[in-house]
Amino acid sequence: MEKHNSNDRDIEFFKMSGHGNDFVVIDNMDGSLSLDWPDHAALWCRRRIAVGADGLLVMERSEAADFRLRIFNADGSEAEMCGNGARCAAVCAAARGRAGSHMTFETLAGIIRGRVAGDRASIQLTDPEWDGETVELDIDGTMHTLYCVNTGVPHAILFVQGLWDMSDEEVQRKGSLIRFHRAFEPEGTNVDFVEPVDRRQIHLRTYERGVEDETMACGTGAAASALITHRCGKGGPPPFDVTVGGGTLEIDFREVDKHISEVWLTGDVTWSYRGYLSPEEQ
Repeated sequence: MEKHNSNDRDIEFFKMSGHGNDFVVIDNMDGSLSLDWPDHAALWCRRRIAVGADGLLVMERSEAADFRLRIFNADGSEAEMCGNGARCAAVCAAARGRAGSHMTFETLAGIIRGRVAGDRASIQLTDPEWDGETVELDIDGTMHTLYCVNTGVPHAILFVQGLWDMSDEEVQRKGSLIRFHRAFEPEGTNVDFVEPVDRRQIHLRTYERGVEDETMACGTGAAASALITHRCGKGGPPPFDVTVGGGTLEIDFREVDKHISEVWLTGDVTWSYRGYLSPEEQ
């Protein structure tokens, strides 16, 4: 099949959001688009002067699952996984007939299972990687313990008090300091500021690697926060309700002999609008 470059035709896209974590979604299942996706992600995700989003999602054909999902951060870097992005892609795939209500799709983190009911989606994340690793960092003259876990992408968990009293500038400054700290080189890390409320409720703010800012929601961060809160004895057994800036995400998982598996992330997805990118706008 002949592929089209950016001068051939307009490119259809969907603007979608998972609790405020927003994405440009492109269906390239027919393989007709051959673009430099990292460059286009950085271009299209600019706020106020382009579509604006936390990331770009591209659905492609797969030999191993219903489709392949490529995830690009707002800076153009390609991500292994994105929980809310995966939920948006699952809803889009089901709505467009690319997959059924129960589906699988490929990511750089592995094969992901998804379930869709209307505009509500659940995805099963890959099993978390945590061996009890912690990092001690001096932040503003005070030593803090960060818990490091990978829920498809790396996260550093910092427990705080007065989460919603933290200014946006404080989250940005501390998040950036930790994200780029030499302890997490070379890939860096996402940073989660976590405040347990009770046995099954958590409040969360996340500084996302690749977006380089706080986002209104982070699915893998919600999962990481719930797992560490549980493991550190700051919360009870699952499920957990994780309140983020854009709403509440649900996290459930199984634990057998201290091994955590079957981590499910559930929440609503919003269709913002459909649009077309003209060649001169690319």
